[in-house]
Amino acid sequence: MTAKQTKLIMYYEIHRLHVIEGMSVRGISKHLVCDRRTVSKYLSMNETEYLEFLEKHQERNKLLSSYEPFVYSKLDEFNDTSAAQMHDWLKERYPDFPKVSQKTIYNFVFWIREKYNIPFVSKTNRDYFTVQELLFGKQAQVDFGEYSMRRSNGRIKVYFFVLQLCASRMKYLFFQLSPFTSHSAIEAHEKAFKQLEGIPEVLVYDQDRVFLVDENLGEYITTKEFGRYAQAQRGCQYSQGGLQTIIGRTPNCY
Repeated sequence: MTAKQTKLIMYYEIHRLHVIEGMSVRGISKHLVCDRRTVSKYLSMNETEYLEFLEKHQERNKLLSSYEPFVYSKLDEFNDTSAAQMHDWLKERYPDFPKVSQKTIYNFVFWIREKYNIPFVSKTNRDYFTVQELLFGKQAQVDFGEYSMRRSNGRIKVYFFVLQLCASRMKYLFFQLSPFTSHSAIEAHEKAFKQLEGIPEVLVYDQDRVFLVDENLGEYITTKEFGRYAQAQRGCQYSQGGLQTIIGRTPNCY
């Protein structure tokens, strides 16, 4: 069986498990012992797109095919290796290594991970502890992010705002096509409060650049617009772990 045939079988099996068996991305990843990012990527493509994807990978990988044994050996020994680190190792090991883009290296490393079923496993040790259970309506966390979404004529970047209640884990999501400013972020807050029919007592932010302009001796300095907004709602306070804004008007439920 060729490598292409093996990949096609994997692709069809992932779609079967998802559509017929109703398994989640995480469940399929665990069942097939493959990376969750691979599962998500395969599920996002129809059969024609996947065949085109395979052809492109085969063409790109011809340029670097002679380096496959080296990359495989490194990934097999250090499966948390990033594409950037692999690029450095290749240039150190092979002085005549061709000049290629980071994207090409990333695709090559990703292809080898798929071919030999080497998932990325972070070896970073993190300490976890139980967070004290909060009362309903006491606290919520606000985060901003961005994501490149697929559409019929290509991809488009969207910027999102998420407010999550810490007790019930209820979420409100709002996204737009332009980066958030203090003004548009305040509008997103108001939409969230309207949808949730109330405002948590405390909102916690992770030092977000949308609102922060500076830090002075441990105290965070907000933009004037957001500072006025927070003060108008009920005042604000700051903490070393991140910006905390006390809003008030605690919701009735959740």
